[in-house]
Amino acid sequence: MTYEEALEKIHSLLTFGSRPGLDRMRMLLERLGNPQDKLRFIHVAGTNGKGSVCAVLSSVLVAAGYKTGLFISPYITDFRERIQINNQMISREALAKAVEETYPVLMKLRGEGVVITEFEYVNALEFYIHAAESCDVVVLETGMGGLLDCTNVIKPPLCSVITTIGLDHTAVLGSTLEEIAAQKAGIIKPGSAAVTSAQDSRAFGVIARAAKNAAVPLIESGSVEVRVLSQDLGGSVFTANGIELRLNLAGSHQIENAKTAIAALEYLRLNNILELTDADIKNGVFAAQNPARLELLCREPVVLLDGAHNPNGAQALKAAAEQFLRGKKIYCVMGMLADKDCDTAISLLAPLFEAVFAVSVSNPRTLGAEELAGKFKPYCKNVTPCADAEKAFDLALENARQNGGAVLVCGSLYLAGELRPYMISKTSF
Repeated sequence: MTYEEALEKIHSLLTFGSRPGLDRMRMLLERLGNPQDKLRFIHVAGTNGKGSVCAVLSSVLVAAGYKTGLFISPYITDFRERIQINNQMISREALAKAVEETYPVLMKLRGEGVVITEFEYVNALEFYIHAAESCDVVVLETGMGGLLDCTNVIKPPLCSVITTIGLDHTAVLGSTLEEIAAQKAGIIKPGSAAVTSAQDSRAFGVIARAAKNAAVPLIESGSVEVRVLSQDLGGSVFTANGIELRLNLAGSHQIENAKTAIAALEYLRLNNILELTDADIKNGVFAAQNPARLELLCREPVVLLDGAHNPNGAQALKAAAEQFLRGKKIYCVMGMLADKDCDTAISLLAPLFEAVFAVSVSNPRTLGAEELAGKFKPYCKNVTPCADAEKAFDLALENARQNGGAVLVCGSLYLAGELRPYMISKTSF
């Protein structure tokens, strides 16, 4: 089987959509020999910051010499970003081989009336590949929720991590912070530990009760004492529990994500679950990367790429723009999915922009460019709907070069994946 054929088989399952529940996943994994039971995990759920927390965790574990698996979603430009070993994408050959060995099992289940979704199968592939590679630890990011997310078939992890919780996927997870937090906190299990980012008090209360009910310690990111030394678009320098660190992820929200990861690592270190040194933490934090999260692609003019697509993400992006782009004219290229809270994101961000180029995203759920442009009208006079995202970026870049401004591409990780290679080809440090 070729890599292209493997991808075709994986993506053919997309038509079955997202279907929360663990029974199908357990049946598939049992037929595959329960590879997840051969692995140790750090399990990460939350609304915002999951990817960055996973990046820091994985990088520190790699720096410490652990063979580290990483499972994340979605990917930006290459499907294999979702399944990594030691922060490197698995090979095309490895993915093709795993699909060739496991897809017949999936098809046999379908013949028995058990339909596996794409996310379930990709997660099963991750378990299968990481177990075959004998990974020491796997950093496992949930998909949409937690309690009913198919990653939640694992036994108690080394620790469960809950990043910042906000309103997203409300049609599935619930319409209130408490309901969403209950889903995310569903990954907390007896015999483990729980770690949380700073939370709204309503979400924190739910997480604290879940930890109490599971009789596990709850470690807060605030337990990590941080002193910020400097910040710019390239990242931050700060001390964490006395260790001076350089984080190459920009924005105060990324410092919070790093604090969350460090809180988890300190728990694992202090309880002799993993062997980690200060140098491992320092080197790992420095090495952490997470594309399309306030990613600086060019300094002159400033070109930023961000995938924020919900109110919390938009608020973090607004704060970063106000901090780092003060006084600059910002030319924005934005595309969003129709099922996201577009109105809130636009109301937060639009007043910052000199001009907006509204585009459609290459996704069936996209909000049309014309409709998106219309939503900007109350806030920004200079709004142009564009049929072609690359041309929209060219226009924004030309304006920024002429006026000493900055370009910001934002609104969706799908748009980020679509435009990032083109943006890199058109800009440079």
